[in-house]
Parts: sequence; C-alpha cells; structure tokens
Amino acid sequence: MDFLSLPQIWLIIGLLMLFAELVSVALVFVFLAIAAFITAILSATGLVPSLEYQIIIFSLISIGTTILLRKPVKKWVSQSKQKEYSEYAGETAMVISDIPAEGEGRIYYRGAEWMAISSKHTRIEAGSKVTIVKADGIKLLVEEAA
Repeated sequence: MDFLSLPQIWLIIGLLMLFAELVSVALVFVFLAIAAFITAILSATGLVPSLEYQIIIFSLISIGTTILLRKPVKKWVSQSKQKEYSEYAGETAMVISDIPAEGEGRIYYRGAEWMAISSKHTRIEAGSKVTIVKADGIKLLVEEAA
C-alpha cells in the first residue's frame, strides 16, 4: 500500500482550503490554501524536506499572507461589488405623478409605472420628461431631462 508523499498531502490540503473558501466566503481559507501550495512546492523541490520545517513554513506563510493581504483583498472585493450597472441609466421617462424634492413620485417607463425619486432633490412636475440616473432597488433615481 502506497502512502501519499508530503507534497501530495500539501496539495490536497490546499485544495480543501480552496473548497472551504468557496463554501464560507470568509476570505481566510484562501491564504491557508496559498500557504499549502507554496509548502507543497518547497517540499517537492527538496528545499524543506522535514515535516517539522514544512509545518513551520506553512504557519509563517499563512500568518504572513493573512496579515499582509486580507485587508487589501477584502477592500478590492467590496469595491468590485459596489460597481453598479443600471440598464435603465440614460433612458427617458414621463412623470405621471409629481416627484417632490424629498419623497417619491411615479413615472411611466417601458409600459409600466415606476416609483421615482429626484436625484437632485428638486421637485419635478407631472408631465415632465426625466432621465433615469440609476435604479435603487425597485425605485428609479431620476433628474429632469434637459
């Protein structure tokens, strides 16, 4: 019966950590996976032959990458989530119910009535044409068309 070599075990640990990251989305297991893959490479090349040193290397790389990279990666991920896409942006609609400066009115757009809020906090009269700035949930932020 053949046993797995240490580099193979580190690769398996790395893959398990990647799977754990996909399941948890905690942004911690990915750094453990990176450390396991680096340890597997060092072990396979013979640079770190003993298990004790491999565990030390794995621990140091895990702690180092987590401390140095977690905040920047978390910030980058949250920024990419904040980028909004609105298929409605730039489209024109008709105001059917006055939109107060602070509050919501109604517009007619694509054959349906929508709740609308003035993006510039100005009153927009019924019958006016508006340009959709973006969607905010089920409400559309609009400004008076030029």
